[in-house]
Amino acid sequence: MKKIALIEDDADLYALLKYNLEKEGFALVGAQTGKGALELFRRERPDLILLDIMLPDSDGLDICKGLRTHPELAHVPVIFLTARASETDRIVGLELGANDYIVKPFFIRELIARIKIQFRGRQPAVRTLKAGPLELDRTSCRAKLHNATLSLTATEFRLLEFLMSRPGVVYSREQLLDAVWGHDRAVTDRTVDVYILRLRQKIEPEAASPAFIRSVRGFGYSFNENIAERQPV
Repeated sequence: MKKIALIEDDADLYALLKYNLEKEGFALVGAQTGKGALELFRRERPDLILLDIMLPDSDGLDICKGLRTHPELAHVPVIFLTARASETDRIVGLELGANDYIVKPFFIRELIARIKIQFRGRQPAVRTLKAGPLELDRTSCRAKLHNATLSLTATEFRLLEFLMSRPGVVYSREQLLDAVWGHDRAVTDRTVDVYILRLRQKIEPEAASPAFIRSVRGFGYSFNENIAERQPV
């Protein structure tokens, strides 16, 4: 089931879209304000975003700009829903990274058709990530080591998922903070080190000599792309 995030301040339109999109078989999450939108997207990981431009507390264009610079969200299709109908407004919206631009009022069936167009040809996300004896299920938000379920917090899971999905790529602490904790955060670079240590204590055969999550001196961390199957000690 595809998940759609909707940011729309008009309560009646929000309810109408929610009803029709869920009737069409989509899962819907969202809000009627722009505040915290990026955090919502990061937490919910939608497959597509419907975004009003003229919000009471923020600008949808700014939200889209922030989205396109976020390493975990930059690929998500965005459709603007707006009353701004001029050619200039359309061009600006598309240049800022929107995939489509729909002017209010619009027909619900047309919106649904345009949403389905965005999903055509897109490869489905890999549900399960595996690295030797370590397995992470994105759907159930569970991780296992040697078939034993790991007790991970939500943040630990997101950090592990981010690294496992990009084996061999080195990320700085700042990049990991943006990807896992989001822009709306009150944590420091040291927080990454603390969570990496906690993960290593849970997944590494020898935390002092990590095999899964490697430290790259002067740069940050990466997930080992050459994990071999290991037997439990």
